[in-house]
Amino acid sequence: MKLVMVGAGYVGLVSGACFAEFGFETVCVDKDKSRIEKIEKGSCPFFEPGMDDLLIKHTQKTKLLSFTTSLADAMQNANIVFITVGTPSRRIEDEADLSAIWDVSHEIAKNIKNYCVIVTKSTVPVGTTKKIKKIIETKISSENFGVVSNPEFLREGSAINDFMRPDRVVIGTESKKSEKLMRDLYRPLNLIETPIVSTTIETSEVIKYASNSFLATKIGFINQVADLCEAVGANVQDVAKGMGIDKRIGAKFLHAGPGFGGSCFPKDVKAIIHTAKKAGVEPMVLDAVEKRNQRQKERMFDHITSKYGSDLSGLIFAVWGLSFKPGTDDMREAPSVVLIKSLIKAGARVQAFDPVANEEAVKKFSKDWISSRKLTFCDDNYSALENSNALVLITEWKMFRNPSLSKLKELMKNLCIFDGRNQYDPAYMRSNGFYYKGIGR
Repeated sequence: MKLVMVGAGYVGLVSGACFAEFGFETVCVDKDKSRIEKIEKGSCPFFEPGMDDLLIKHTQKTKLLSFTTSLADAMQNANIVFITVGTPSRRIEDEADLSAIWDVSHEIAKNIKNYCVIVTKSTVPVGTTKKIKKIIETKISSENFGVVSNPEFLREGSAINDFMRPDRVVIGTESKKSEKLMRDLYRPLNLIETPIVSTTIETSEVIKYASNSFLATKIGFINQVADLCEAVGANVQDVAKGMGIDKRIGAKFLHAGPGFGGSCFPKDVKAIIHTAKKAGVEPMVLDAVEKRNQRQKERMFDHITSKYGSDLSGLIFAVWGLSFKPGTDDMREAPSVVLIKSLIKAGARVQAFDPVANEEAVKKFSKDWISSRKLTFCDDNYSALENSNALVLITEWKMFRNPSLSKLKELMKNLCIFDGRNQYDPAYMRSNGFYYKGIGR
């Protein structure tokens, strides 16, 4: 079986490499020639643990994974073609931008020579896969191809394991022939008894958005509870623990923090809100989740100004962690961006460090801020602390879990910690002379 991934971004590249690991001949297509050249050398264009090794293995040893800029060449004798291009939010309407999906669909239609299944793996609104079918039908008969919705559920930082050992595989089809081909594709997962959920195409598309939006709702909810805990003197971590023991609720995603970010949750919540309104459904809960998350990204700055006042001129803040979560260099919708911009606009200087995201973070800020040293990206976490008035923890990388307090005391001007991830023990920090402020406790 020959597979084609149209788009060598995060989803396409991870999926392509993992399908090669399953033993399938896989070709990744991307218009960006420089990106393809970099990947062919075994260098992943984004940080994802294990990807470099997987790329080297299947491009240089097994030869099961190859890359090209030509969709026509890739589609020769292809059995399954995955659409994995980006679907970002439009700035004004908040709906998913499907322009890349439509462009790819037209191009695929021109290059179908023998029966194949066209699969939407990109996250797309309800009805998209059926529209792809209509586009392709303008070129060839529907008897010569099938369409399938097969959403991805990859978490950045653990994507390879998520692909190899998924909680479930969702296949939205309208024909037994397409469903059989997809079940043959995922047969390697039978050994670990992975549930395969077969649905209509529309149901499959909703499952993806509903799943991400529900997880985002749990995060928004516990952040709201954190505000209540601060107001009444409760501890949000104990509240979350007490809630999570209930199997109906579960402990995952009940961690108060600076708000969710990344390529999925913010975009998908906005997209399902837009889809609901377009269908005449009032998305009251999801509207609240989206607004709550925007507010949550401002909470750390509120805590800082509560201590230091609104004018932060002359103060230096060390920021540990820039990516939206550990295990990735993804800066999309990262809470750190909101915080750093607020600090600098209030007159402060910022010394920031992230184990892998410094390079990506540079792109998110004004060059003038960097050249004037209002914002400095440091080579390690301790150098970011030099002469700082406070440490702000934003991303919970493992290397930040047990800092040397003696080094903190040596380097910092003021012993002050704003813990955006509730990573440190408040009593311990305070007993060692630090001002400590977490979230919801």
